[in-house]
Amino acid sequence: MLRRACKGIGRLARSLSSDRRANFAVMTALSAPVALALAAVAIDEASIFTERREAQAMVDLAAITAASNISNVNTAVVTTLTDNGMPGVVVQGTGQTIPAAVGKTVVTVTPGQYLASNSNVGQRFQAGVTPYNAVRVTLAKIPNRYFASSLIPTPVIGTQATAAITPMATFSVGSRLLSLNGGILNSLLSKLIGGNISLSVMDYNALVSADVDVLSFMSALATQLNLTAGTYSDVLASKATIGQIATAMANVPGLDGTSALALQTIANKATSTVKIPLSALVDLGGVGSLAVGQRPPGLGVAASAIGMLNAGAVLANGTNQVSLDLGATIPGLTNTQLLIAIGQPMQSSPWLAIDQVGTTVRTAQTRIKLTASVTVGNSGLSGGVSLVSVSLPLSVEVAYAQATLTGITCPNGPSSIQVSIAAQPGIAALRLATSNTDGNPTAFADFTRPQTFSNAQIAAIQLLLLPVLSVNGSAAVNITNNSPQTLTFNATDIANKTTKTVSTRNITQSLTSSLLTSLQLTINLLGLPLDLTALLNIVTPPVVALLNGVTAPVDNLLYNLLSALGVSVGSADVRVTGATCGRAVLVQ
Repeated sequence: MLRRACKGIGRLARSLSSDRRANFAVMTALSAPVALALAAVAIDEASIFTERREAQAMVDLAAITAASNISNVNTAVVTTLTDNGMPGVVVQGTGQTIPAAVGKTVVTVTPGQYLASNSNVGQRFQAGVTPYNAVRVTLAKIPNRYFASSLIPTPVIGTQATAAITPMATFSVGSRLLSLNGGILNSLLSKLIGGNISLSVMDYNALVSADVDVLSFMSALATQLNLTAGTYSDVLASKATIGQIATAMANVPGLDGTSALALQTIANKATSTVKIPLSALVDLGGVGSLAVGQRPPGLGVAASAIGMLNAGAVLANGTNQVSLDLGATIPGLTNTQLLIAIGQPMQSSPWLAIDQVGTTVRTAQTRIKLTASVTVGNSGLSGGVSLVSVSLPLSVEVAYAQATLTGITCPNGPSSIQVSIAAQPGIAALRLATSNTDGNPTAFADFTRPQTFSNAQIAAIQLLLLPVLSVNGSAAVNITNNSPQTLTFNATDIANKTTKTVSTRNITQSLTSSLLTSLQLTINLLGLPLDLTALLNIVTPPVVALLNGVTAPVDNLLYNLLSALGVSVGSADVRVTGATCGRAVLVQ
């Protein structure tokens, strides 16, 4: 019985083991929980990946928007993210630590400065460095999970984007020529570039009114120098003579006929063979990387024709002194001698630049020594005193003026563009005195050593039968303005190429007159300790009256000379001839 039962169980076991029907259903039932868990994880991971990509796209857009609104970056980021469906956007400030949570997106907005020229990619963006031209946006959020929240740890999506904008402006600093003296300008230009320049006042007026397209000028100059390919920076790396520069300017399309003819005349008569480094003439900034013939969209690149010519002439002259003998051509003066020294411009800071915020342009330092004899006329004074001669030993030294591009904004689009320039006139010193550099041209041209001054002979008088007596004196006026003044140019100013001027606050009268108010005279009678007050009272009024009579022509002379050299006493003229806020782009 037992044996029969065992055989039955065995047959049943063999039957079950050999019967494979319904195995798949069993295996499915056993593996279904695992498969469902894996599917949940896969679905959530795919969802997180998609959400991360969407978050990156939104952060990219927020960074671009913030860079385009650099003055209001936080609002720009929050608005952009919120409008694109990002929940609960919170800006994390400096020093704060705000954890991301479900329904709360934490962003960090960091303005700074981006320098594409830095070979170290990780250091191109400098957080917090002004002037700002870039924004970095960092985002953290908890993604949505649908099935696997209990199976995987809570993830945090983190994305980052940096966008930069390259606003640029074309601007210059110098001094306008408003009242022209063709003879003085011809004499000065002839000395600076060689040859015998003889242009009319009409020619100079045309050059003063004309503007030259800088990039067209560079293209024409590339042709002059036989540069067949390359960028504008390649042209700037070359050197050219003042004749080649004037010829290239004359060939710029759109220049009026009178200006073009005047420039070609200068080019034909200039004898200077000095090769001028073109990078000292113009700073093209980022525009220099464009191929010759290309143009930056939306950016004007005009420059004053007379300013460009004079800057080239000054560079052609180098540090040589310029000596002018004007004879009796100045009203009220019987003889006028001038010595002019021009200092080297600051390195990498020409008078005109096409560049970004932070760029500075400067004029050159200048020294002028004017020695003139004043026409005496009626020499008889009271008390038996005769006025033999009156002299005007005038020294003028002007430090460089400078203008720095401090801001370019477009709060409501290109038509609302505003360019701010911090401009500062050059400090000037005027002296009626004898200088320690008189008779020493080398010392006169050495700007590293300040001049020292002492009493000079202002007049000579004859008293009865006594020998000629020397009336000595000196006067000094310092014109200073240590605080830059901000000039703002709007779209209309830029389109009209408006010139704006900053002036020193303590210059309220003519240059020479301001000196005469502080003139102190003394008389030395053979070294004897005599009281000469009465004699001084006789001599001083006519001497001062004669000097006051020539202040206007002397001021006009100084004005023409300094303006032709691109500098001015107590003021600086600034022009913005083109500007663009650029376009924000993502950067590394």
